[in-house]
Amino acid sequence: MINVVVVKNLVDLNIYYLSQGDSKYKMNDLVLFNTDSGKMIGKVIKEEYPEKKENLIMPLFSILSLASNEDVKKYEDSKVKASKALYDAKEISTKLNLEMSFVDAYYNFENSQLYLSFIADNRIDFRELVKQLAYKYKTRIELVQIGIRDKARRIGGLGPCGMQLCCNRFLTDFNSVSISMAKNQLIALNPTKINGLCGRLLCCLGYENDTYLELKKELPKVGFTVNTSKGTGKVVNVDVLKGEYSVDFGEQGIVVFKKDEK
Repeated sequence: MINVVVVKNLVDLNIYYLSQGDSKYKMNDLVLFNTDSGKMIGKVIKEEYPEKKENLIMPLFSILSLASNEDVKKYEDSKVKASKALYDAKEISTKLNLEMSFVDAYYNFENSQLYLSFIADNRIDFRELVKQLAYKYKTRIELVQIGIRDKARRIGGLGPCGMQLCCNRFLTDFNSVSISMAKNQLIALNPTKINGLCGRLLCCLGYENDTYLELKKELPKVGFTVNTSKGTGKVVNVDVLKGEYSVDFGEQGIVVFKKDEK
């Protein structure tokens, strides 16, 4: 187990598990920390706690210090500059007839690099766009093509559960989600029920999938013929959470059985 602090990057909204060193940080503290993209500013969303090493990406980055008032002002100023750069990028890309949709723009904390994320259906030659932006803003430009799920994480919103999107709130990565997970949980395969705001399958389908698979091992499948104390019938319904299944005996009607009875 390794003690970590969870920090949400205010710049790109990603979630980081960090070492806090010898200092102690509290919920909602604004802190400076290192990343692969340089120094960033973020907010503590979970205080120090022990986490399994296999769940972490090693080596851990460290929190450097609390953010000062000057640091916060620097961040706010960079947001204004990035917003202007985003507008210019959209304008230039339109003039260059580039089929790309920009999502957001942000600087690293040192303002030494400007990142612009975008969505595109095809590969884009954006060299001229980068050249014009670099000339105008006198800094290193990096364009990052992201997927529709990444867009949802950056923009945020409310899921069908009424809560803030998991990807925007605490997920650090997108795990594989399949339609079989919905089937395992006996959820109606209605796109409006199993798809998130991004149009992809709900990330939360994977949260309880292993539990459902384990519980279903003790229950017959719908459509199977089973022998019971009341005769032979066809399984017409399964309630995984209650551990019950319903058997149709034809003229005798439908009888509900517990998983440990027949």
